[in-house]
Formats: sequence, C-alpha cells, structure tokens
Amino acid sequence: MQSPSRPAPEAATDPGAAWRAILDAASAGYRGSDAHALRFARAKLGNDRVFRHVLERGLVPPAAQVVDAGCGQGLFASLLRAADTAARAGRWPAAWAAAPLQARVTGIDLLELDLKRARAALGDAATFVHADMRRFDFPPCDRIAFFDTLHYIAPAEQDAVLARARGALRPGGALILRVHDAGAGARYRFGLWVDRVTMLLHGGGYGRLAGRPLEGWRAALETLGLAVESMPMNGRPPFANLLIVARLPDASGQGRGQASAV
Repeated sequence: MQSPSRPAPEAATDPGAAWRAILDAASAGYRGSDAHALRFARAKLGNDRVFRHVLERGLVPPAAQVVDAGCGQGLFASLLRAADTAARAGRWPAAWAAAPLQARVTGIDLLELDLKRARAALGDAATFVHADMRRFDFPPCDRIAFFDTLHYIAPAEQDAVLARARGALRPGGALILRVHDAGAGARYRFGLWVDRVTMLLHGGGYGRLAGRPLEGWRAALETLGLAVESMPMNGRPPFANLLIVARLPDASGQGRGQASAV
C-alpha cells in the first residue's frame, strides 16, 4: 500500500475555514445520539485548543496506530476521522503539518454510557473498549494519548501506567499528555475543583485527584527514556494545563513523524 501523503500545496485552504469544517464534521456524528453528546462534542472540540493544536503540529502522523486512554465519548477519534476526510478532499492548510491520514484509534474508558455514545458516533471507524487504564494491556502502537485523565489516579499508579504505555510504543512513538500543572497555584486548584464536580456528576464520587508540576511530569517520563517537550495548553481561562509530548527515539535516534516540537 502506498504511504499516505500530504495534499499538494495547491489543494490547501484557509486554516480558519479548514478548522471550522473539521469541527463541524467531528461533531456531526453525535447528532444520532442524545442531545448532551452533541452539545458536549461541539463545546469541547470548539473551546479546547488542544485538538486543533494536535492537527496543526502533526502530533499524530499518517498511518499511526493510536490509543486514547480515557477516551470518553470518542472525541479524539472523531476529530482524526474528520481530519482524514478533509485532507482527502483537498481541504488541508499548507501551513499545517501532515494530516493524520489512515490513523486508527483504540479508545478505552470506564464509563459505559460514554462508550455507547462513541460507538454510535463512529461505528467501525474506531475501536472502543471498556477498560481501566491501570490494568489495560496496551497494544503495540505509535501514539498513546492521555488527555486530562492521569490525575484521576494516584501518583504510583500514574508511574505504572506510563511505564506500561512506554513499553507498548513502537520505535519513534510518543506519549501525548495533557495534564494539570500543579505548580500553577490557584489556577491548578480551581481545575481540580472543576474535575471533582465532574466526577461527582458522572457518579464517580468526590474523589482525591493527583497532579504534578511540570518538573515532576518531566522526571517521570525521562526516567522511562523518553525525550520530553512541553508547552502551556489550556482550554478557557483560568485553567492551568500543560501539553507534554514524550518521544521514544527510533532506530536512527529520531522521533517518528515530522513534528519536532509540541
């Protein structure tokens, strides 16, 4: 099979228009589900800049096998599918990195209702598994995403999950983390309060959450032999989040894909 490639420059389109079209397409699959699923998809994808950033920077390369740990209702898988469709139709901005053509997602989550929404929206375009990431057997893959999920488990469990995830990466693969920055003071505490309320509304109780400052996340990942890059990556203020990309070198010592920074 010929490797997927980036659309020719003449097929590029305006970045703003391209993003709006991808957002519309990624949200559209949830129209057949309940009203909450559609509203949440549109709001989360539209207001949280991490999703557009992942596409612009090419953090998921073509033909990647992706695991989304804590996938919820499958928004990341829906986004990547919409990006693939846009690129094949020639609506991919020249300023963006290569589109995630033929990326394939396996999403895992503990909430059956969210998994039901994900399966209804994406059908066989992605695989969704009811599983706890603390015990999930990560398959060999190129990217593992932890978007706002690791702080729900204890630090020792975080370390164990990250070690098993690193062991599943193919050469050149990467872990993509969006995490709370525990060094951000009041903004960090506000983010944890919001997540505790979210847990309560989802029936998970008002549990204890565990973040780390950037230096803590970096140390945990570098101990696993990963090259770490990071940048602030908030949704709307006043949250204090970080995007961390931790890459496993390939045989030549370079990371897979074209993106050289987060």
